[in-house]
Amino acid sequence: MSAILSSLRNTVIFGFILALALLLISFYINSGGVDIGEGFKGNLFWMFIFRWLHVISGVMWIGLLWYLNFIQIPNMPNIPDEQKPAISKVIAPATLWWFRWGAMATIVTGLLLAYISGYIHNAMTLTLVGGGGPNELFIGIGMWLGIIMWFNVWFVIWPNQKKALGIIEVDADTKASSARTAMLFSRTNTLLSIPMLFCMVLAQNIF
Repeated sequence: MSAILSSLRNTVIFGFILALALLLISFYINSGGVDIGEGFKGNLFWMFIFRWLHVISGVMWIGLLWYLNFIQIPNMPNIPDEQKPAISKVIAPATLWWFRWGAMATIVTGLLLAYISGYIHNAMTLTLVGGGGPNELFIGIGMWLGIIMWFNVWFVIWPNQKKALGIIEVDADTKASSARTAMLFSRTNTLLSIPMLFCMVLAQNIF
């Protein structure tokens, strides 16, 4: 077991193996026997797969967003100056890599899920009267909030973080300005993440 847990790669692989085992068990329970060919047919299976991947990606993205805003940013002033390079040169770049690709994976899997499920048009156009229902309206609002957050990550936060972290060489004033811009848009995403998640859950639980 230590060979699995001592390696992050092995830990993640084993996690997916366990998930696959549970998937096969679900086939067995639902069909009275393992029929993999039947299990992989139809939209319901792919809706489930992309919903699962969407949730995993979202946990990575929003988890790191909240880590940055609840842990790293508030505590940076408490870190001695001689220790700060460990954050800016090692921890922050790694965090931001998973952060931005978690955002990308969340958006892609979410749009694919909406397409496969057949509600992408009503959700993206926020259709209620004469077409969509309230669940599609609210999941559409959540999707648009997520898209705004994704845009902020890739086209505002990351470009400014590259300057703030010294990945792109700039003068001291630009570096400080970029750090503040990245922080403000990260805070904006934290703000938006709360109603975004509310809409996603509400869409599944319309009263």
